[in-house]
Amino acid sequence: MIKKITLLLLGLLLIIPFNGMAATESPISVDMYYLVVSPTEDGSTNMMNMVNFTNTTAEDFKGDGTGEAVLNVTIPTGATGFSFLDNKIAQKQVDTGFITTDPVPANQTVVLPYSYRLAKGEEINLSFDYPVQAMQILVPEGMGSIEFKNVTATNQGLFKMDDQNYQGYSVEGIKANQSFTMIYDKDKQPAASDTKDSNQSSGETSTNVTKTAPSFHNPGHLRIWAQSPLRSWDPHVFLIVMAAIIIAALSYFGYFKIKARAEEKRLGADKEENAFKNLMAKQKAIMDKILELEENFDDGNMSEEDYQAKLAAYKQHLVQVKMNLRQFVE
Repeated sequence: MIKKITLLLLGLLLIIPFNGMAATESPISVDMYYLVVSPTEDGSTNMMNMVNFTNTTAEDFKGDGTGEAVLNVTIPTGATGFSFLDNKIAQKQVDTGFITTDPVPANQTVVLPYSYRLAKGEEINLSFDYPVQAMQILVPEGMGSIEFKNVTATNQGLFKMDDQNYQGYSVEGIKANQSFTMIYDKDKQPAASDTKDSNQSSGETSTNVTKTAPSFHNPGHLRIWAQSPLRSWDPHVFLIVMAAIIIAALSYFGYFKIKARAEEKRLGADKEENAFKNLMAKQKAIMDKILELEENFDDGNMSEEDYQAKLAAYKQHLVQVKMNLRQFVE
């Protein structure tokens, strides 16, 4: 389950452009913060985090110089079962959460995946050490809902990711040292959104107005009409019929022109959709390969040299796929 959620969050991070935040006092900012909230078997709350820390400066970031900490990450008081999910990044647990000790390269991004648990029914007090551009909170469908305190959160409704539906909430523009509270209730499902009937009657009334023709017509016009093959027609009826034909012809032409344009756009959209699906499939396949590679290495089925070589190749391929995906979201 943890591996599946990790892949989900990694996939979400890969399709977000790493453009960073606007100028800020802090050299470190969080471009995207993904949090999956779900219940565990014992009723406690599992918090799966995937956070994208970006060094916005042209120099390696080595911390504030007061200690060995490079990045400080605060987790809620009372959290248990802390787990850091990337053994390539050096980190240490401290009283308030954990720290990393590896420098963040200039203009580069470090992704920190970690999880912890909180007791059932506890309010979740989140504190942020760095400014956060956007935070996405996800709850698997049928596993409860979240209420927020001291922050404005947007309910994004349900969306599907990796064959699983998630209830999404978003919070934007979180400042450094800001905090807010979430109340997670696994037994309270989100209320169904109200639907508006778009076919409701407008209540408009119509009034029939008859306009009489002028009592005087130009005699020359009357004589020409009387000598024409159309003399058996009432001239007013003839004008109405001709106007209807012209309107119908214009409508017919316009309909097929619009239809042709729509078909062109549909073909273009189908092509782009297929390209996007292929890239997403490649991305998932590469991440599966990375997980399989790590399992083989952990089981002692391959050498360190082979592991590092194959991992570097997979990462290079993954970066290329990510760059191709960015054209669909920019």
